Amino acid sequence: MSGFQNLQPDPSLIGRMLKPPFAIMPDPVALFRQRAERFSVLAGDSHLAPYLDFLAGLSGFQADLAGELPPALPISDEQVRRARENRMPPLDRAALAGDTGLRALAQRFLEGVAALPMPPPAEAALAGLRQAAPEDLDQLIGNVLADSIPADDLPRHLFLSAAVQVHAARLASLLDPKQLVPVETGLCPCCGGPPASSMVVGHQGAEGARYAACAFCGTQWNEVRIKCLACGSTKGVGYMAPESEDEAAVKAETCDSCRSWVKILYQNRNPSLEPVADDVASLGLDLLMRDTQYRRAGFDPFLLGY
Repeated sequence: MSGFQNLQPDPSLIGRMLKPPFAIMPDPVALFRQRAERFSVLAGDSHLAPYLDFLAGLSGFQADLAGELPPALPISDEQVRRARENRMPPLDRAALAGDTGLRALAQRFLEGVAALPMPPPAEAALAGLRQAAPEDLDQLIGNVLADSIPADDLPRHLFLSAAVQVHAARLASLLDPKQLVPVETGLCPCCGGPPASSMVVGHQGAEGARYAACAFCGTQWNEVRIKCLACGSTKGVGYMAPESEDEAAVKAETCDSCRSWVKILYQNRNPSLEPVADDVASLGLDLLMRDTQYRRAGFDPFLLGY
């Protein structure tokens, strides 16, 4: 296919650890601070600089808000136990719909980000959200919780996605990762969401292991290196990257079984890679993949519309 090299799996690169930790829970302040810093760095030499700078400010405010809020109420032990026994995610998204605490957090978030520089369409969307009736705000938040965002209303949902991420990451941070179990292929064991991307990590204790990363709650979970994150197949998995980039740090992991693809980031080659920020910044790969037979299976609310 024009514009790509088709790269085959290299079994010698698979992680050397027999059993890396299954789940890594987020530290909300550190998560959003690191993301903000990465967005800022990526904006420096990118044609997407205005958008990346905007997301850097948004992520920075997420970090500030996560640090200012009083401690979140943890998910009950009983709910965690039931979820574990039934191989379900303990963070129940559906139960958050209509939650007054989440709505209050969202309203506080919307007030705070108003001070950030942003393009006129974003300003208009934010102004409308700040004036929205509680029931309308709940409906929009419900769309975010369900990963069901209308294509004609992306700006408003982007703001609310960022607000809900703060709440979800705070809840996830209070869970014991040892209580989480795999649910379904490619779904976050904490909240049931699809991955934004996956990463081959280089940090101590999991060198060479692959972790899928949830954009909703910030949880990362271990997955087999050569495996489709959409259907679970280990056959027909390949890797595509722009031509002349054999050592590309971001590739498309493709599956011939279900014709889907998800980005895979090689953090073991570049430790500064961040699963959401670098997903957005590598938009060029998404645009190239549009001309292939594969559909994107990763979900990143900051890339909606592309």
